[in-house]
Amino acid sequence: KIKIIDTVWDITKYTRGTENAHQTDLAKEACSGDWLFYIQADEVLHEKYLDEIVNKCNTYLDDDRVEGFLFKYVHFWGDYNHFQNSHGWYPKEIRIIKNRDDIHSWESAQSFRRIPEFDGIDYRQQEGTYKLNVIELDAKVFHYGWVRPPEYMQSKQKSLDTIHKGKTKVDSIYQDRESEFDYGPLRLAQTFNGSHPKVMEDWIGKFNWQDKLYKKGPIPNHRPLFKHEKLKYRLISFIEQKILKGNSLFGFSNYNILK
Repeated sequence: KIKIIDTVWDITKYTRGTENAHQTDLAKEACSGDWLFYIQADEVLHEKYLDEIVNKCNTYLDDDRVEGFLFKYVHFWGDYNHFQNSHGWYPKEIRIIKNRDDIHSWESAQSFRRIPEFDGIDYRQQEGTYKLNVIELDAKVFHYGWVRPPEYMQSKQKSLDTIHKGKTKVDSIYQDRESEFDYGPLRLAQTFNGSHPKVMEDWIGKFNWQDKLYKKGPIPNHRPLFKHEKLKYRLISFIEQKILKGNSLFGFSNYNILK
């Protein structure tokens, strides 16, 4: 059921992270079927949402208005008991799309857009692109991209920055940085009290970097602040979570939700 596609990554041709979108489109072109479920390597779907997804796919299969499905997100941070819910972390995203030729991965592959007559190069183009009309599902994607041992997390972050900024610039940025990623005080993250997908049980059992994390104390001053650590965004997050009941303030959404 798994097909491996050998490709060459070219971050000189596809700059600013768009090689991620290009590779996503290559995978999309190799797919068949009516619906395409796009899930990144650090994302996991909880099995409790399977019935909801299958039912909605069947319900809207022949509805031409519906171009995709929107999922809620849980962005885990540092360990498997904390997640980011602050301003700037995308709360929802498209992960199922209709298998149509004019729907493409967009920007750095976080989402999708309809791009008629796409030139195959500029994945960040705005003009002539259209947000997808989607149905919001009662389902969550668990994002574990920020849960790694600190030494591996730093390596991953450097690789990701290289795709977006180029090797020369990133080598300069990281030459004075620590060899291990600093997650900062976990008190700034939310506590997760739910269950994880069953497929994650063995992996979570390998968690062994607890002693490199800290929950209290001051924000470190030996590195640039994360967005969620800055006073401006902490204030915006407080307003969103406590006053607006989870609704985003100044947020950008790359979709049109159908009612």
